[in-house]
Amino acid sequence: MDLQDYYSGKMQCPRLRARVDPMSASTYSPALSAGLRGRLAKTALEARRTAEAASRQSLEALAVDRPEPHGSMSLAGRALRNRLRARGHQLGDRRDRQARTPEIGRLVHEIAFEQWHRMLFARFLAENELLVEPKSGVPVSLDECEHLAREKGEDPWALAGQFAQKMLPGIFRLGDPVLEVPLPPEARLRLEELLESLPRAVFLADDSLGWTYQFWQAERKDQVNRSGDKIGADELPAVTQLFTERYMVQFLFHNTIGAWRAGKVLDREDGRDDSENQTEDDLRRAVRIEAGGGYDFSYLRFVRDEDEAWRPAAGWFEKWPRTAAELRVLDPCCGSGHFLVEALELLVRLRMEEEDLAVRDAVCAVLRDNLHGLEIDPRCAQIAAFNVAFTAWRLVGRPFKLPRLNIACCGLGPNATEAEWEGIAVRMEGATGLEGKRDLFGSEPSFATGPLHAGMAALHKVFRQAPELGSLIDPDALLGGELFRADMETVGQALPAIVDRERAARGDDLERAVAAEGMARAVELLTGTYTLVATNVPFLARSKQSATVRRFAEAHHPEAKGDLATMFVARIMRWLGTSGTQALVAPQNWLFLKTYRKLREGLLKRRTWNGAARLGARAFGVSSGWDYNTALFILSADRPKRDWHMAGLDVSATHDQTPIRAAEKARLLASGTEVQLARQAEQLKNPDAAILLHPIGDRVLLRTIADGHQGIASGDYPSFGRKFWEISEARIGPDAWELQQSTVKETVHYGGREHVLHWKNGEGNLQRGQGVRVQGGGDLE
Repeated sequence: MDLQDYYSGKMQCPRLRARVDPMSASTYSPALSAGLRGRLAKTALEARRTAEAASRQSLEALAVDRPEPHGSMSLAGRALRNRLRARGHQLGDRRDRQARTPEIGRLVHEIAFEQWHRMLFARFLAENELLVEPKSGVPVSLDECEHLAREKGEDPWALAGQFAQKMLPGIFRLGDPVLEVPLPPEARLRLEELLESLPRAVFLADDSLGWTYQFWQAERKDQVNRSGDKIGADELPAVTQLFTERYMVQFLFHNTIGAWRAGKVLDREDGRDDSENQTEDDLRRAVRIEAGGGYDFSYLRFVRDEDEAWRPAAGWFEKWPRTAAELRVLDPCCGSGHFLVEALELLVRLRMEEEDLAVRDAVCAVLRDNLHGLEIDPRCAQIAAFNVAFTAWRLVGRPFKLPRLNIACCGLGPNATEAEWEGIAVRMEGATGLEGKRDLFGSEPSFATGPLHAGMAALHKVFRQAPELGSLIDPDALLGGELFRADMETVGQALPAIVDRERAARGDDLERAVAAEGMARAVELLTGTYTLVATNVPFLARSKQSATVRRFAEAHHPEAKGDLATMFVARIMRWLGTSGTQALVAPQNWLFLKTYRKLREGLLKRRTWNGAARLGARAFGVSSGWDYNTALFILSADRPKRDWHMAGLDVSATHDQTPIRAAEKARLLASGTEVQLARQAEQLKNPDAAILLHPIGDRVLLRTIADGHQGIASGDYPSFGRKFWEISEARIGPDAWELQQSTVKETVHYGGREHVLHWKNGEGNLQRGQGVRVQGGGDLE
């Protein structure tokens, strides 16, 4: 191999050639074994406890939690203290204005996370031969880092972390004070021991990065779930974070982008002539991408239409753009980046094939043009960005300068008054040379500076509730269209200059300017239009939502308010234009519960249902403390054709069966279950417009021949219910305790006839008491 050609990207990297089949364990890095997952979980838990205790100790030593610095502190220490206080305030730590003492809880979490993950990312890079010494540009091993550190009199892990930080400036922010906090030596040594205790195999497995943050959050998630409290900004990231299984991601991409590709490479007329001799496997082989070592669409399903010709089960996606370069993919809840990484693997090969690009050029093109991610949790956004960068370098086989990643956090609030926020616009005037006219009454924004002030005011308004709403935010709906976008374009161009100036001067507004720059970037993505939105939406029932989320749902998504997941179904439609598609992992219950009837009716009438797959329980390979019945579905923005038949797959178990495990569900989705076709228009005739994968046809519904009744249920039996032997016979009657018949678990003589209810002729506290209810007073519909 000519090294000059290799390093220029003209020749294909051997490592890329080896990654032939994303489904093959022999050519693709294996997933973490159960034993390694357990070790990683235990290590992450102890690392968080150690790092947070050490971070708090260091902040107290710097007097960050006190009204005044220690008298013995140096000028450098005082300056770091001030920057940390500003950082904490921007993170949302509040200040006691009378005592002038700030909270430091969020700052503690941030320091712990950043310092541990800088070390963690350094080892990921080093074990994959991607950690580069910045001066020479040569990859170095951990042993070589230790040798270099010994020469410089530095800590080896600190040096490796510095190398990783310089390679990832968009992930570890230049000048971030949380990375300058010196942790106590004993704590730092313990963190190094924990990191060294993990086997090398952990850092070579493809799914390790996804697990790192889930395990980091595990203890917090358990605490929140046990508390039973409403889920607000502080709890939301921990509770809704859930590792997305690869088979789910691939199924959704294969039956969208894969189906679109099938429409380009398969000759439909030839396919019609030869359809009797073809199988799904034949068609999948024909759709396979050969470039870049190859990519197989193992989950792409086909069905025969009425003319007995094969078609992709989800349709051809004929209204999508014609070239891969024009595809715009968004994951609005990108978590640790599972969808983004799979999309990168797929789209790089597509663009290599279509445009005859070298692998490095294809990677850069996909990152620049095709791939977009939003995430409510800034730490998750950081891991997603690293995961994408890491995958890009692995594809090419060496590190290189990446284009700016289209990944942004949409969960950061201003955490400042409007006046403080407006001060950034004034500083931008000085940084850009666009100053307003001055007079006796102060400053009047000029034609040039007006957009700066308007744009900053708009950012403040849009992101005030961002920590709870995240990518549900719709800036266009809140503030209007073209004028707002023009103001934001001006702000986006001016902010980098003010950030650089404030960083150099260590100015007071640095943290606000950095936050504003991130928000402006998020606005670009929030107001975009996308070909495909693919994600695992957060699952959160209305009963657990905070007041802010509930009010937002009532105002903007009344038909979808029953769950955060269905609110995303509605929100995503605004990103799709007239022909885009959403492909989601979501709770299964919204496909049939009466709560979502109006939402389903609207979507069935106005949108194309490409397909749905019912996964049922145990869809996730590792228990997360709860087990939702889960579904995958694909839904397009264009109106359905009159005779469109949507595809359905059911790999769930019936109530009397043992739940099907995730690995078996994956096999069944790929080829072990027949695809059912149901006419979309007929779904509107189902009870409550439920989405049924097996059409009812001419079968008689039970409700036409029987009535369903429920007797009175109190909703608070411990207060209003007793057994008849607990109440004297004299007190049983219409004016006090009423005999009540209930249900039984098995057939027994006189079963369910032992209850009495404090009914008081329907006029007692059971009807009027606060927080109680009577349910089942009439027939069930």
